[in-house]
Amino acid sequence: MLRIRIKPTIVRAMVLALLIIAQLFLISYTLWSSSRASTILSASFTIISFFVVLHIVKTRTDPSYKLIWCIMILLVPVSGGIFYLFFGLQPSSKRLKLRLAKIEDNAKVYRQKQSGALSSLSKINNDFGRQAAYLQNMEHYPVYASSRALYFNSGEEKFERLKTELARAENFIFLEYFIIEEGLMWNSILDILAEKARAGLDVRVLYDGIGCLLTLPPDYPKKLKNLGIKCAVFNPARAFPSTLLNHRDHRKILIIDGKAAFTGGVNLADEYINVIDKYGHWKDAAIFISGEAVHSLTSMFLTMWQLQTRQEEECSGFFPLCKDMEKQDGYIQPYADNPLDNENVGASVYLNIINAAKNYVFITTPYLIVDHAMMLALCLAAKSGVDVRIITPRHWDKRYVHRATRSYYDELVEAGVKVYEYADGFMHAKTFVSDDALASVGTTNMDFRSLYLHYECGALIYSGSAVMAVKDDFEQTLLRCELIKPGQYKAKTAIGRLINQILRLLAPLL
Repeated sequence: MLRIRIKPTIVRAMVLALLIIAQLFLISYTLWSSSRASTILSASFTIISFFVVLHIVKTRTDPSYKLIWCIMILLVPVSGGIFYLFFGLQPSSKRLKLRLAKIEDNAKVYRQKQSGALSSLSKINNDFGRQAAYLQNMEHYPVYASSRALYFNSGEEKFERLKTELARAENFIFLEYFIIEEGLMWNSILDILAEKARAGLDVRVLYDGIGCLLTLPPDYPKKLKNLGIKCAVFNPARAFPSTLLNHRDHRKILIIDGKAAFTGGVNLADEYINVIDKYGHWKDAAIFISGEAVHSLTSMFLTMWQLQTRQEEECSGFFPLCKDMEKQDGYIQPYADNPLDNENVGASVYLNIINAAKNYVFITTPYLIVDHAMMLALCLAAKSGVDVRIITPRHWDKRYVHRATRSYYDELVEAGVKVYEYADGFMHAKTFVSDDALASVGTTNMDFRSLYLHYECGALIYSGSAVMAVKDDFEQTLLRCELIKPGQYKAKTAIGRLINQILRLLAPLL
């Protein structure tokens, strides 16, 4: 007899979806039945929708995001407002914002400004100084001179260095990832983590509840605890819809002893190191940072850990003095973004790079679903003579998102932006490099979710060898790409054009 085995994670996701559908069906039945109670509820919810629209209009968020929600509520005024309260309310609860703000205030103490670094950088390049000053003064992420950055142009390179650095850990290891999945990559890392935990090191793992919904079983924290590893699940999935559902921890951070750290696009699953072929060859990027700049990444992790666990702790021991100062190789400025502070850090960093570019700006991103401000900046830079090039994937992980990405090509190409698709597979790297002088490597995609709804992070590198490594990687990757021609993916039928227009309209929700 044939027996079909279904992963517990898939069963859990199916049950979760069925529970949500059942609740929505119950609400709909109540609203549209012919009872007196239904009439009163319908009128009440319509009034709620009206006030929700007023709230949306006054929020400080992207106009495209406001527009799509207002349209949806106007189309279904009875239930639209309630749907927004469940799934789209931005910002989220005041209580969570206050808690995060308190934790962030405490974390700032450990991100000490490095004396003279900002002024020295400003003297080298005033545009650099403005970018660095924004992150240092507004978000309290300092720029560091006594740190080094090493760029990895693949998940395979990161994986090999990661195992080496983990083996050297003496005090603590912190991991924060959007996706973790059992396989060669994660199991190899887990063996080292378990060994270090047995040796008495403080080992902590934080992963996203939705990102790992289908990759890890629900009792995985218990398994890690049995290995001596502390574990927390960020914003886990719940059957009842939550206003926090949109806020995902999309960061990828690994910290060793407060002296070495990794970040970038590479999650801990086998497709990221091309052990398995999921969407063709997986192209990614990561960065290794050593020195005082690691303190910023450590504070990011501890902030998210305390936010999720609700446990306050003395953290000074996680920020060791870097007595052996790294030989200067440019300047490094790690930074983070969160959806609760009304400051779109990721978008601002990208816009500053584009607007300051004088000769070129090269970009890699898995998704290209941008708002009016980002589109205007890219097109204006190209029209002004800046060599703007963007690499996106040829193979997609989400077909509808990829189609939405392609719907932006014509407008960009007409303005002079050179758009390429990575022909060998899936481009997952999130990198910017400009004028042989400035680069960004991080977790933020060029789409609405990353730019406005997720917790993200990255590192800016000013001058230094890592900047040229990012550029060299981009130029080598171009050899495996196809340049998009004008009209190449323009919809040929009325239905196709309608679908593209709908996808563009829905872009803030994709």
